[in-house]
Amino acid sequence: MGAGHAHRLYRHGHSAVHGLPPHTKLAAAFAFVVVVVSTPREAMWAFGLYAVLLALVAYAARVPAGFLLKRLLIEVPFVAFAVLMPFVAEGERVDVLGLSLSVSGLWGAWNVLAKGTLGVAASVLLASTTELRELLLGLQRLKLPPLLVQIASFMIRYGDVITDEMRRMRIARESRGFEAKGVRHWGVLAKSAGALFIRSYERGERVHLAMVSRGYAGAMPVIDEVTASRAQWSYALTLPFAALVVCLLGWTL
Repeated sequence: MGAGHAHRLYRHGHSAVHGLPPHTKLAAAFAFVVVVVSTPREAMWAFGLYAVLLALVAYAARVPAGFLLKRLLIEVPFVAFAVLMPFVAEGERVDVLGLSLSVSGLWGAWNVLAKGTLGVAASVLLASTTELRELLLGLQRLKLPPLLVQIASFMIRYGDVITDEMRRMRIARESRGFEAKGVRHWGVLAKSAGALFIRSYERGERVHLAMVSRGYAGAMPVIDEVTASRAQWSYALTLPFAALVVCLLGWTL
């Protein structure tokens, strides 16, 4: 899949969680999210136990709480949506601190916040303990369609290339005394965007020709064959199995 590629969410470490094969962690995270989503919203205690399970995983992976909480800020838009639900939803109303709120809206807000936060936290833990290149190898190992894996790989790799190109263009503009202060500077920014598109398109063509000249025929060569033992699978699936027990209790109690 090419050379390694670090991302900002990844936290280098040598824990047992870091050492697990990527496809086992992907399967475990996906199964955990499915279990969480399947839990009835009325079983509020179950979501607390899910949070404890994720905290244990973070402790085993040596991921600090501050590192995790800072990256949970990505769900702020969903939090804003959830906060509005009790005000706009219809049905039975209840007074809370002088505000008339919808009962179904309150339950819906809780459902979105609890399940969304747990899902994002699981994803952040996965990204914190797995390098980007390993994630792509894991997806390939799980038999995701090869074309989708290649698209994801190119998108991630060349996203950084385009971002770096934008940074160089911004530095070039600033070195010539340019500073965008209003509408009259939009023309310069529009020309920069057009130049960026042309450069990206031309670079994509050069990369494709280089790949074809080296024998590319629609499939990327697999350099590292990632395998997992039964013990590694058992260790990775401990989280979703424990969550499944909690979910079943949530439906029966």
